[in-house]
Amino acid sequence: MTSQVSSPAGQADGSDETRTAGEAVVGEQRGGPGQRGAEKEVRRLDRVIIRFAGDSGDGMQLTGDRFTSETASFGNDLSTLPNFPAEIRAPAGTLPGVSSFQLHFADHDILTPGDAPNVLVAMNPAALKANIADVPRGSEIIVNTDEFAKRAMAKVGYDTSPLEDGSLDGYRVHPVPLTTLTIEALKDFGLSRKEAERSKNMFALGLLSWMYHRPTEGTEKFLRQKFARKPEIAEANVAAFRAGWNFGETTEDFAVSYEVAPATKAFPTGTYRNISGNLALAYGLIAASRQADLPLYLGSYPITPASDILHELSKHKNFGVRTFQAEDEIAGIGAALGAAFGGSLAVTTTSGPGVALKSETIGLAVSLELPLLIVDIQRGGPSTGLPTKTEQADLLQAMYGRNGEAPVPVVAPRTPADCFDAALEAARIALTYRTPVFLLSDGYLANGSEPWRIPNLDELPDLGVRFATGPNHTLDDGTEVFWPYKRDPRTLARPWAVPGTPGLEHRIGGIEKQDGTGNISYDPANHDFMVRTRQAKVDGVDVPDLEVDDPGSARTLVLGWGSTYGPITAAVRRLRAAGESIAQAHLRHLNPFPKNLGDVLKRYDKVVVPEMNLGQLATLIRAKYLVDAHSYNQVNGMPFKAEQLATALKEAIHD
Repeated sequence: MTSQVSSPAGQADGSDETRTAGEAVVGEQRGGPGQRGAEKEVRRLDRVIIRFAGDSGDGMQLTGDRFTSETASFGNDLSTLPNFPAEIRAPAGTLPGVSSFQLHFADHDILTPGDAPNVLVAMNPAALKANIADVPRGSEIIVNTDEFAKRAMAKVGYDTSPLEDGSLDGYRVHPVPLTTLTIEALKDFGLSRKEAERSKNMFALGLLSWMYHRPTEGTEKFLRQKFARKPEIAEANVAAFRAGWNFGETTEDFAVSYEVAPATKAFPTGTYRNISGNLALAYGLIAASRQADLPLYLGSYPITPASDILHELSKHKNFGVRTFQAEDEIAGIGAALGAAFGGSLAVTTTSGPGVALKSETIGLAVSLELPLLIVDIQRGGPSTGLPTKTEQADLLQAMYGRNGEAPVPVVAPRTPADCFDAALEAARIALTYRTPVFLLSDGYLANGSEPWRIPNLDELPDLGVRFATGPNHTLDDGTEVFWPYKRDPRTLARPWAVPGTPGLEHRIGGIEKQDGTGNISYDPANHDFMVRTRQAKVDGVDVPDLEVDDPGSARTLVLGWGSTYGPITAAVRRLRAAGESIAQAHLRHLNPFPKNLGDVLKRYDKVVVPEMNLGQLATLIRAKYLVDAHSYNQVNGMPFKAEQLATALKEAIHD
């Protein structure tokens, strides 16, 4: 879904991290799906955090996604955090089976999905118990009372009903029999009780859409398209959605609705759509192939949380995209490397366990000096670890996880929308320098979403490449020959010779090659030279200088990489609003580092590095620059919270 936004370029000064959610009270007549138009009090807010929670089969991800899409079309800035179990279908009503979707939307620039929800929609006792600790006192809780049977409560450890024992007295609780109301709304559709119950998430979505004045047309259109082959199911879901809206409009329990104005001042002029990190990354890969005028080839094996990229790219054969779902990780990258040898923009997607399996072929790509993108959507480890949770613990694996000296450039996006630009940058490096490149995203970015301004074609970089077409070296006797390892003097890239080009026959394989000729060589001096040359090529990759956000003369620098950008920036804004002085810098290029990084680090008395690992970037910084970088880390499968980081950074400033 796209929307047009016109405003001055730049970001709004306020943020979710520096502003208090203010209210203004107005009265208005509202017309919705039922066109009842009853007058109710409307309070204007500048931001809201909503969390939908229920069983993994309750459709919470779909509900959150639809609310997000309508919020994006309305023009709010937003950030989301889907959170779901690894099991395909965990036991119903159990804590391990709880799935949730958190959405933060505002009338100004925001950076995170929020620290704690203002509204919790709990579809059953397990959802309530799993999430209540995150809900601040005074927040609203909408509870599906139909699910609070004695057996369901006992399954999650409730001896008495939390709706009756006073444990929720500090909250504004709205008991709503969602299941009963949904079945009643659909009684004329001829559905079984079980079929009707499945639409209760749409009833909840309709209620929340009324509460926060969300558009409704897009959701109704979506439902009719999704269930086009089952029109009776489509109309039942639309009816449940409308019934939820009308319930909010007419019930006395919801005397107030809320309005959050569009965030037009937060966005530069352009056409926007809501986008997830994996979708943005897929689009970035397609854009890179078009800008390079090369076919895009993906050799991949399904793995959470990277599989969405394979699913998306498989839809775009009209752009010259070819996808190969291999029998395993090794076959996936082997096919991709073969496609690179054949002249394609080659990509393989995976997560940490898959990187381990691909490591030998990545080393082969380093030796062959062919462009190859290795997309690692990081998740909790080691081994199978936490498939649906996020982590940043593959950095050292990307840097050093191969035998021998096998340097590979590493690029990391910082937000879901930035995955598009990071894909273009990774492709630029791979194609220019003839090298495999790691792109390190993670589960938080992959599944999270935010508004993305669709770029114009003239804003995209020119990634055009030149293949070798003929001899490139003259022997002493005047004979012209092709040397596959004769290098560009600026980039140290070797020529890219497409197989089948007459006169460009050359040897490939993993055994060390002689500089220039490409013949097999066991000469010690040649191997030393080739190892150092490959390292020099990576060290010489042209990357922009690191930009530092330091409005004053701060003594403390917070340095981040990847998906920690949002929480770090939010925390920095909070500290500055409280009068603290702190500088911030964020790395996109992790190998090689920006050339000015050493000088930047030396300007500060203290450097703090927040990471979702046990200090991997901090280790690299200490080793390379001899700077006592202070590591602040967590590995609980969830992103940092802004308040948590703000507290830690304040302690670092005054330590």
